[in-house]
Amino acid sequence: MRTVFLAKPSIEYQDEYIAFYEEWRSSGESIVPWVVSRDPSDFEGMIQFLLENENREHIPENWVPSSTYWLVSNDKRVIGAVNIRHDLTEKLLNCGGHIGYGIRPTERQKGYATKLLAMALGKTKELGIRKVLVVCDEDNIASEKTILNNGGIPDTSFTEEDGNIVKRFWIET
Repeated sequence: MRTVFLAKPSIEYQDEYIAFYEEWRSSGESIVPWVVSRDPSDFEGMIQFLLENENREHIPENWVPSSTYWLVSNDKRVIGAVNIRHDLTEKLLNCGGHIGYGIRPTERQKGYATKLLAMALGKTKELGIRKVLVVCDEDNIASEKTILNNGGIPDTSFTEEDGNIVKRFWIET
């Protein structure tokens, strides 16, 4: 595993971020967290959107402020991304949680997700969030292991309208 750190979205990582995004898109998999699915063709506009969301500026109705970080290696490769929601709506309490995270397809099963979640938990503590909700779909065994490796305590699952079961875990920071 490379040495990694959390970086705020920045123009400095534009080429690497676009490669990260394109790799994920070409994989055909769902992109998680949702902020990664945002088209980066207007890169500066995307970064502005993320920073405004964190600063509680121009947030759409029924949204909560959130902080986004990219997991970056020392050679500036974007390995993953995390979105930390500062508050929870009823929907987020049921099936979204405080933290959404994802690792690019070619970097999975190397321990990065566990590291990314641990680093994100440090950020939630800085935000004053002491009890953090992290969720995953029932069939996402890798994510469940990541959450458990970071101290996740199972709570009741939530069944979405389409029948998908979301497993819910709480982590004390």
